[in-house]
Amino acid sequence: MLRALTRTRLLPRPSSYSPRPFPLLSSSLRLRTMATANTPDFNKPLYTPLAELDPEVKNIIDKETWRQFTGLELIASENLTSLAAMEANGSILTNKYSEGLPNARYYGGNEYIDELEILCRKRALEAFNLDPAKWGVNVQPYSGSTANFAALTALIQPQDRLMGLGLPDGGHLTHGYYTAKKKMTASSIYFQSFPYALNPGTDLIDYPGLAAQAKIFKPKLIICGASAYPRDWDYATLKKTAEKEGAWLMADIAHTSGLVAAQTLNNPFEYCDVVTTTTHKTLRGPRAGLIFFRKDIKDADLEKRVNDAVFPACQGGPHNNTIAAVATALLQAAQPSFRDYAKQVIANARALADTLVGHGYKLQTNGTDNHLVLWDLRPIGLTGSKVEKVCDLMGITINKNAVSGDASAQVPGGIRLGTSALTSRNMLESDVKVVGDFLHRAVQLALLLQKEAGSKMLKDFVRVATVQEDGKQGFAKVRELRDEVSAFAMKWPLPGVDVSTLSKPQGIDD
Repeated sequence: MLRALTRTRLLPRPSSYSPRPFPLLSSSLRLRTMATANTPDFNKPLYTPLAELDPEVKNIIDKETWRQFTGLELIASENLTSLAAMEANGSILTNKYSEGLPNARYYGGNEYIDELEILCRKRALEAFNLDPAKWGVNVQPYSGSTANFAALTALIQPQDRLMGLGLPDGGHLTHGYYTAKKKMTASSIYFQSFPYALNPGTDLIDYPGLAAQAKIFKPKLIICGASAYPRDWDYATLKKTAEKEGAWLMADIAHTSGLVAAQTLNNPFEYCDVVTTTTHKTLRGPRAGLIFFRKDIKDADLEKRVNDAVFPACQGGPHNNTIAAVATALLQAAQPSFRDYAKQVIANARALADTLVGHGYKLQTNGTDNHLVLWDLRPIGLTGSKVEKVCDLMGITINKNAVSGDASAQVPGGIRLGTSALTSRNMLESDVKVVGDFLHRAVQLALLLQKEAGSKMLKDFVRVATVQEDGKQGFAKVRELRDEVSAFAMKWPLPGVDVSTLSKPQGIDD
């Protein structure tokens, strides 16, 4: 019975039900009438609804809403935030400027912003079960990337040495990535970086190899964490290496923070000096970042170092509306229901992995411990770019991704899949199996399109997928599968949106 309710899109509505997703805006017409009676012409745009003031932007928002409703989101770094977080993020808090920290601002009028930021800090520590005597947190970073660079700025000096997982092996750009021809990001431009790697026999982190490299390279910082690694981390082993070499240990748990908060994965806070995260992936909040720091390390003063690195070193005034949404998401993450959600995310990822393996495909590490699956397409002769493209055409959103052994992260041999967003739309294991079958059919269709294209060039592949050519079947099969995906996706709710009132907006092709 419970399963039936979770899958039902239209339930009986209480008498107080309002189909408008944002109650703050429900009385906008009344407010506009009151406000514009004596308002000069130069201020009347301030009270004009978006649909009237800027129908082009409103149409783009409507099209994106329709895309999310009629498609399947499998990008591992995306999720669907809550109605409450959307309300907070779209609030009047966007008007206030508040450089500095609570009770030490550079502007007046911040008494309620101070209250909000202190509350957000408290909830961040509670969500991750942290002792405020041992841990502190800065909630101002605009994103995970800015959080990471601020953390580097706090911990080490320019041209100091750091080690992070290499990008082709599942690491992140901000962990020191560079190529033979170019230093790609600030973490490699301003610091000396040396990547560690996976064990080629197991595709797992090569911890002995990392320790041997660290003994020679002598880094001042070791970063653990990844953007495309389907297994958990051995933080205890990493801590031993860091201590032996006199290095800081920093965990970037951007992808797994919701699963860590729910205590479904190993706990980096037991071993790391600094922990960074985004808030919009498995944590299911708005797009922002957090930096946690140890407060109990003698003479380190990481609190001041991190806070000074965030502002004024790396960014200006915080986005208070986003901090409000982060606080709301952290409140949700501390609830028992969120732990159930996190467990279902992992169960769904394993169901997806099992479905693909059942179709005979190769997965990196042959499975997953977390929310993501890394699919190696090289054995069947496809690139990640082509599978991403054909899935895009049928409403399945994925991303091409390097797999271990790829010569270049720019020409990846795999795709990365995640189950956080599908789980946020109420899908369970049997439903994710249907999605896995869609993916199998998409890959088989990609093989047909590649054959019909007559070359391995992406532009020829896209041509036969989007244009009907005599004697070729690919175009019609793409449309057929797209219709099936759309019909399946529209069975499910979409957080923050009353889907019963949705209709296809102008500008979307049939």
